[in-house]
Amino acid sequence: MKIRSIITGLALLPALLSQAHAQCKELTVGSAISLTGKYATDGTHSKNGYDYAVEKIREAGGVRIGGQCYNFRVIYYDDESKGDRGATLAERLINQDKVQYMLGPYSSGMVKAIAPVTEKYRIPMVEAEGASRSLFNKGYKYLFAVLSTSEQYLASAITLAAEKARETGKQPSSVKVAIAVENDPFSLDIRAGVLEDAAKFGMKVVVDEKLPRDLSDMSAILTKVKVHRPDVLIVSGHSKGAATAVRQIGEQKINTPMIALTHCEVADVVGKFGDAANGILCSTQWAETLSYSDPIFGSASEYERGFKKAYPDYANKSVPYQTAQASAAVYVLKDAFERANSLDKEKLRDAIAETDLSTFYGQIRFSENGNNIAKPMVMRQIQNGKYNVVAPSEFASHKLDWPRTPR
Repeated sequence: MKIRSIITGLALLPALLSQAHAQCKELTVGSAISLTGKYATDGTHSKNGYDYAVEKIREAGGVRIGGQCYNFRVIYYDDESKGDRGATLAERLINQDKVQYMLGPYSSGMVKAIAPVTEKYRIPMVEAEGASRSLFNKGYKYLFAVLSTSEQYLASAITLAAEKARETGKQPSSVKVAIAVENDPFSLDIRAGVLEDAAKFGMKVVVDEKLPRDLSDMSAILTKVKVHRPDVLIVSGHSKGAATAVRQIGEQKINTPMIALTHCEVADVVGKFGDAANGILCSTQWAETLSYSDPIFGSASEYERGFKKAYPDYANKSVPYQTAQASAAVYVLKDAFERANSLDKEKLRDAIAETDLSTFYGQIRFSENGNNIAKPMVMRQIQNGKYNVVAPSEFASHKLDWPRTPR
């Protein structure tokens, strides 16, 4: 009889859990995000990360505020990768949909367009995809970003190049650097960080170019790279720029010893270009091999496995860090709501500002300017089709292959 009772209880458990979830109220959050236009790929990754976190938090019992259970519901609008439309949609979310809390859009440029709107209405916005440091010197009080700022993305490649110069008996000042970036706030900040680090070592910048606006052809820049023979090539152009870079680097047989890009995973450069991507360094905010964890998502590797189960389209590729940090942004909101123990947006804003949260994505703690100051960037290298962490040394799972050896 006892065994039968246990079996009956287990059979009823899903229904009981479903009933408990049904008793939770809705907690509405808004997001204007790029589902079409040049940022559509990255925007979709971000939305999937938001949605996955919403479901995981629901499964874990929701958000507990004042003795009541809440489940997040996100209202999305497609900003079409256009800043003016993003700002208009933010106004719509706030004034028509009566949204009091926001999740950010994709890209620094889109955050730059929307942040003045959320500030005007004093709407707390936790964003995961706007890394430009220029976002955090304007005195915004309602903008918070879980990711590391953009000047950190590829600067570590310069440090690696200096280390390799010393290992071969040369001075770091002998290293020649080539830079090609998109003309947007994020990539221009990356350029600034690379230039600052190169100057510290006395390195010479031999190519310093802007990618064409449509990001579809950088062959003229790569011709200059062939002429000047740099030791390290830096490219930043979001996912479309990364795909163009790897394709044309392969086509033009660019043999630069060190090549470092942003957005390798979301551009799926391994899947699209195979061996041509081998040896390329890829900056990342997060990797599934890191030793981070939390009670909702588990470890970084458990997050990856769970996300791939929920989204089978990612089964045969790395989960992009854009997806992971989007999930982390939702987790920050849950944590802040529960600490504020209130739906009041001002109390929530103050709770977000006081965040000190360990997550599967890394530690999250905000400066007075709203940027995360607790988590480092990571550098991965594509080695035989795999993304392996090679820097910083305390996080490295593999040694750096240098010079780069495309197959």
